[in-house]
Amino acid sequence: MALIANRKSVMTLFSSDNDIHCHRVRIVLAEKGINFEVVDVNPANPPEDLMELNPYGGVPVLVDRDLVLYDSQVIMEYLDERFPHPPLMPVDPVSRGRTRMTLRRIQRDWDALVDQIISGRDIAQAAKELREGLTVVSPIFEQKPFFMSDEFSLMDCAVAPILWRLPAYGIELPSQAKAIKNYAARLFGMNCFQASLTEVEREIQQ
Repeated sequence: MALIANRKSVMTLFSSDNDIHCHRVRIVLAEKGINFEVVDVNPANPPEDLMELNPYGGVPVLVDRDLVLYDSQVIMEYLDERFPHPPLMPVDPVSRGRTRMTLRRIQRDWDALVDQIISGRDIAQAAKELREGLTVVSPIFEQKPFFMSDEFSLMDCAVAPILWRLPAYGIELPSQAKAIKNYAARLFGMNCFQASLTEVEREIQQ
């Protein structure tokens, strides 16, 4: 592909300016201090170049020399392995397996509700379920400074974009969710999170 050949020297991220999956990848890139170029994509009208790279036509898509990746979790794990410092996954296989299962649950449970809200399908019910789901797990965030961990990890990269967008989804967490609200405030203040935000995303909480 000509596009890949033209971009061999610089890692390229095809990204939407307000998408939780793209946002997750941008947080990882910022935390790792990776030099990359961004190609802004309108998901409603993806360019032909993107269609050549990703048969599903979606974002994010990462192009690194001859490698093309187009699933946010695959991209995040690839970046963590290629740029191991600071590590965002546990070293031992058991803990890595648990992290992957938690990421999968976030994807199946919370991401599915976010997709429902964005698509306009029964928005009120989906927002209610997401609010209740976050409130139920709030006590977990009292135990560690990060999501089930003493260190910032891919799980935090996965959760932060959802928490940041709650106002846009019409969701206000109740007082019982104080722990997760405090956790969110810590994440939002991190340099990598601030560096990951697009102008559109910044406006969500202004």
